[in-house]
Amino acid sequence: MASNIPTRRITRQFRTTAQKDNENATARVARPMTRSKPPSNSGALAPASTATSRVTAPTLASRAKVVGKDENKVDHTAQGKRKREALGEVTKNTTKNIAVASKDSKAEKFDGVVIKTATNVRQPLRTVAGPTTRRSARGGVPVPSQIHPLEEVKEDVREPVKNAPVYVQPREAKMAVEDDRVFKKRRTSSDVPDDVKSFDEEDQHEVAQALELGVESEPEADPNGDDWDDLDADDADDPLMVSEYVVEIFQYMKQIELTTLPNPDYMSCQKELAWSMRGILIDWLVQVHARFRLLPETLFLCVNIIDRFLSARVASLAKLQLVGITCLLVAAKVEEIVAPSVSHFLHCADSSYSEAEILQAERYVLKTLDWNLNHPNPMHFLRRISKADDYDVKARTVGKYLLEVAALEWRLLATPPSLVAAAAIWLARLILGNDKWTPNLAHYSSYTESLLIPTANMMLNYILKPIRHESFFKKYAGKRYLKVSVWVREWALERWEEGAQASLAQDLPKLKALNRTERARQEAADVLHGGLEDS
Repeated sequence: MASNIPTRRITRQFRTTAQKDNENATARVARPMTRSKPPSNSGALAPASTATSRVTAPTLASRAKVVGKDENKVDHTAQGKRKREALGEVTKNTTKNIAVASKDSKAEKFDGVVIKTATNVRQPLRTVAGPTTRRSARGGVPVPSQIHPLEEVKEDVREPVKNAPVYVQPREAKMAVEDDRVFKKRRTSSDVPDDVKSFDEEDQHEVAQALELGVESEPEADPNGDDWDDLDADDADDPLMVSEYVVEIFQYMKQIELTTLPNPDYMSCQKELAWSMRGILIDWLVQVHARFRLLPETLFLCVNIIDRFLSARVASLAKLQLVGITCLLVAAKVEEIVAPSVSHFLHCADSSYSEAEILQAERYVLKTLDWNLNHPNPMHFLRRISKADDYDVKARTVGKYLLEVAALEWRLLATPPSLVAAAAIWLARLILGNDKWTPNLAHYSSYTESLLIPTANMMLNYILKPIRHESFFKKYAGKRYLKVSVWVREWALERWEEGAQASLAQDLPKLKALNRTERARQEAADVLHGGLEDS
């Protein structure tokens, strides 16, 4: 063990001696300003390292600093040049030296380009960090900095901002010209289906001609007339459609739908609740319903149970979420094949309540409703009416969106589910350009067109209001639902102002004339396109 100790010392001394010839070998720097060791003093440091013991020996950088103070043989020009090149600070005094050095080698020329770029990047930091002067490496004489003042940079940035309000004036001028919102030019969007046609204000004379022909002169289709077709006869071979009893089933549903309607003014009996709180609760339930991917019938039954329970009992604000999550649990047990468990609903409620509280609330809600859960779901009526519409996917998707609008809109609480479904299909067809309420649609919905306009008008006014229920809007803004919440709102805002109270009874003739003009134009374009293909 004793023989190995001198060997280790000799080896470490040899390593220390070998580092003196390498300029960038010293990793420990005494100060950030002295990154490199002066080459003129490297030879005088070698004997001192061998004579001094390892414990008390100073470092190479500290000895270089001491020798540099004692002897005045240091080349300050070369040392200062290396410091400035390392820190990226090149003054006007050394610009000529760099240009001369660039003639000798290509590396110096490349370093000069990099230094110039680095200086421009570091300008904001230098301006914020300290004064605009620095001291040179020779004698501490203040040298003016080459960094631009901050005021000049601000002026350069603010110049293009002055021309920003130029885009406001054309929009205001355009809005001033528009007299009738019904004939406003629509925006083009890639998300709008092909069935929703745009129009120009130049075509107002064509709409006027259609109005002169008498759009209102057409008689309404009678639900009890003889002009309808028996569509149930085609389903005689399908036992799931129960075509033998389907008429009696829907007649019974129309009878009991009036017995399961809530009190439309029950919020006046609630001390701590308001209609806006109900909207927030249902919007949150729409999010939970979409997360579990439950059936649409589950959501509508849940809303009906909530309204009927609050019509009979007074609930506090602290228990409102408990009422909502309990009613969704009850509706899921009725409509779903595999309903989520109580623990799943607790997770969505952020564990605000315990499992025992939900089960106790479930018993209380069912006892209050007298276990009456046979609410006719509006989805059943929607599917029935969609059969007369040849199962149009776009119209039925817009109809589902309008059904949930009716669930959020408290003003439609007193409306029967069959009327809500019929008004949703009618407004969806009007948006898509199919404004004719055929005898089949009137028969299978059991409503005339004039009876649907007030309910559809409330749905339209909800769409015209600013977006209040984000979860509901985002749900129907996805591709799964054809982004109907986006382009239906665009369709409405192109014809009426946001927040305005639309009147379909007054604007319906213009809308119908416009749709028929667009259909005639589209048919002419199709005939022309077909003739070009044949030729």
